[in-house]
Amino acid sequence: MDAWIDSLLLLLALPKFGLSTVFIVSLISATLLPLGSEPAVFGLVKLNPALFWPTVLVATAGNTIGGAITWWMGYGAEHAYEHLAHRHADHKALNILRRFGAKACLLSWLPVVGDPLCAVAGWLELPFWPCVAYMAVGKFLRYLVITAGLLWVFPGQFAP
Repeated sequence: MDAWIDSLLLLLALPKFGLSTVFIVSLISATLLPLGSEPAVFGLVKLNPALFWPTVLVATAGNTIGGAITWWMGYGAEHAYEHLAHRHADHKALNILRRFGAKACLLSWLPVVGDPLCAVAGWLELPFWPCVAYMAVGKFLRYLVITAGLLWVFPGQFAP
């Protein structure tokens, strides 16, 4: 059993398959699963500083696609709720999000509340493409600031 885990970890090892690993980790971390992608992004950039921009862009793409998947999960959950309960959900928090509309997805980068925010945007049937665009901007800025900040705090190179 340990052999297949070792081979999977070897396949996803950062130095050899770094960008694909960052993409997968970023995509999964943008769903409702508790996983952070920042260590993978920072690790790859520390191992290969020349990949700073490709890593930030790939992480942004993966995280945005994961946010879009979460939007669709919220959309489906809302339709299932209506079908089972035969009524619309009406809560104060939902009304606040309705007021901000797709722009609320700009906050999808926030820890703890960001991913559920994408699901709620789908639940409210906020327009998909504007939501995805705001998600992408927020997530890009997060990766840019966090990765650049960590490189500033930890400037030394790892020895190969």
